[in-house]
Amino acid sequence: MRTETEGIILKRRKISEKTQMITLFTKELGKITAGTNLSEGRLRNQPALHAFTYGRYELNKSRDNFFINKAETIKNYYSLAENPDKYMQACYVLEFTDKILEEECREPGVYAALRDFLTMLESRDRGIGTLILAYQTKAIKYLGHEPVLDRCASCGSRENLYKFSVEAGGTICRECFENAEESMSPALIYNLKFDIVKILKYFADNPLAKLENVALTEEAGRQMQSLVRSYAEYYLDASDIKSEGLI
Repeated sequence: MRTETEGIILKRRKISEKTQMITLFTKELGKITAGTNLSEGRLRNQPALHAFTYGRYELNKSRDNFFINKAETIKNYYSLAENPDKYMQACYVLEFTDKILEEECREPGVYAALRDFLTMLESRDRGIGTLILAYQTKAIKYLGHEPVLDRCASCGSRENLYKFSVEAGGTICRECFENAEESMSPALIYNLKFDIVKILKYFADNPLAKLENVALTEEAGRQMQSLVRSYAEYYLDASDIKSEGLI
């Protein structure tokens, strides 16, 4: 099978003198791992196999293995490397994305959000953490794990919403919390402060472009970061992200 697709390079690694393995998040096929022996001198645009590149790729599939025959850059985001903070944040987001995606599962919502994230990160000078949280929230939603925010995730009541429980999958009322408190992990329970419900709803329901002038306070950002990362770890196995320690 031979096909062409757009894609974003998540990572690459060299496995021999001539062969590289590329993790490519494609528009049509989802995340795939593909081998290639293309040298940069043979590419129409040299950065086409580098991370932070959005490109067009000709693929060949034999049995269960993909191989990149041709690669052409549509846009590279190399300017991010000029700013150490942006570079580390972008590395974290690419690793996070790689972690949450299953092989060959088409995820058009996550794909579009990642492109928007990289484009916005290039020109953003403040609130980078807010932008990352918004991207992660949208990715969680598109992958089918959006938290329940308008009612109790346990009993369905819309009254007396009291806490956010990662284990329950969203907000829970006081009665359900008190009935289940002993069996719940305290580390996965969050107080409903800093308008976290409104923030999560806003992130999930609005395009990233609407966040151009939005930046959470430092304290609210820390709370939201802990909640979103705990939620992604619990439902999407987004743990052991090596670049997380660099941001």
